[in-house]
Amino acid sequence: MDTDVLITGAGPTGMTLANELLTAGVSTVLVDKLSRRSELSRAGGVQSRTLEVLDQRGLLAPLLATGDHPVATGHFAGIPLPFDSNRHHLPWRSVPQVVIEGFFEQHLAAHGLHVRRDHELVGLAQDPDGVTATFANGAAVRSRYLVAADGAHSTVRSLLRAGFPGPPGTLTIVAADVRLGGADPATSHTWGEDGHWAALFPLGTDPQGRPLRRLVLGGPGRSLPRETPVTEDEIRDGLSTVFGTRVHLVELRYARRITNASRQVAQYRHGRVFLAGDAAHVHLPLGAQGMNTGMQDAFNLGWKLAAAVHGWAPKDLLDTYHAERHPAGAAVLRNVRAQSLLMDWAGTRDPEVLAAREIFTAMAQLPDVQRHLADLMSGMAVRYPMPGNATHPLVGLPAPDLDLGPARVHELLRSGHGVLLDPSDTFARIAAPWSDRVDRAGRGAGTEPMLIRPDGYVCWAGSGDPEPVLAHWFGEPH
Repeated sequence: MDTDVLITGAGPTGMTLANELLTAGVSTVLVDKLSRRSELSRAGGVQSRTLEVLDQRGLLAPLLATGDHPVATGHFAGIPLPFDSNRHHLPWRSVPQVVIEGFFEQHLAAHGLHVRRDHELVGLAQDPDGVTATFANGAAVRSRYLVAADGAHSTVRSLLRAGFPGPPGTLTIVAADVRLGGADPATSHTWGEDGHWAALFPLGTDPQGRPLRRLVLGGPGRSLPRETPVTEDEIRDGLSTVFGTRVHLVELRYARRITNASRQVAQYRHGRVFLAGDAAHVHLPLGAQGMNTGMQDAFNLGWKLAAAVHGWAPKDLLDTYHAERHPAGAAVLRNVRAQSLLMDWAGTRDPEVLAAREIFTAMAQLPDVQRHLADLMSGMAVRYPMPGNATHPLVGLPAPDLDLGPARVHELLRSGHGVLLDPSDTFARIAAPWSDRVDRAGRGAGTEPMLIRPDGYVCWAGSGDPEPVLAHWFGEPH
């Protein structure tokens, strides 16, 4: 083997996974077909759950130190959502994808893992022992496992001939990174009476400190073939149609057309090959859910691959990647389709759609509805099925970042191990055989007993015997 894991695609999903494997001491090769990192912003927001896991790996503070990354406002179908509950103690941040990729690339390089660029995958073969990948430049890499993080037009997915079911795109909208002049619109989404609409989101600042915005435009007659270039005149016309003379274009940095295609692979695992991020699911970019869902794929898969490489993975542990992440991806596709309908992307001004939106907007003012939608959009609504005392209110959910005195829960997860909170020192003997993969926080932990997986999800809590759950997730004892 040349390496334990080969990752194709050095975007946020691939780099997040590479860092998880690096933390776990797994040899990794990360390749990308581009000769240099893209400077396009693409996604622009980091959700609460993603921020939590970055904090668990000690990466959140250095990421936010890379520039001005203001707290971002969330929305559902353009309806603003508050993120101020205890379950969102880390509010959304506006961090462009290009910044995230640059941060991860530097972090990985500082730890000896460099992206191998100009590696365009052309061949893939797997056998009972590993995977052989060949590239257009003549290189070949033999690995125990391969993870496809190579985007919506995944070469790996094509070579696997993996089904990618779902409705194709029926329209396009324009997404652009811009500098604007004039009055700053009071709301992120603005609709005109004729069905034209615009959405604006902060993207931080350029090197000169000038604010950048993500602009999205749609409406009647604006759906053009995806390959049609976006011009400055088109941007100016869209701004004028929605805002009149209040807002004008100062600089167009880049623009592209995106579609409302909604697809998801039927299987996330194909033998020794795994699909993650946009290679596994695509949808309209609402709330940066595509990037964040892909990074969560990586957090879920990383520790499981490490367990398999190190030889302690329980039977079927790798299968839980599909079992847990496919439903999570499907839920994102459902909420995006619902938002697309309520936002009237095509600008039809259909009275039935407008009536539904009016009622939904009123409902979204109810606190319980706001909390539900906020959880849905922030990644906090994901609850994984767990064996054992799964009726406990915390089991299956992200672990709360409790202050345990000498350390917070997130700090205990920095090692990439599981964590057993044992405030009464009840389970020292039981946990000892798993001490090479589960760290125990004993007396003084100041909370109820809790077993937390390396990805930060609670897999056991409360009363009873944690030994069966330790064996289920962490394999045979040492």
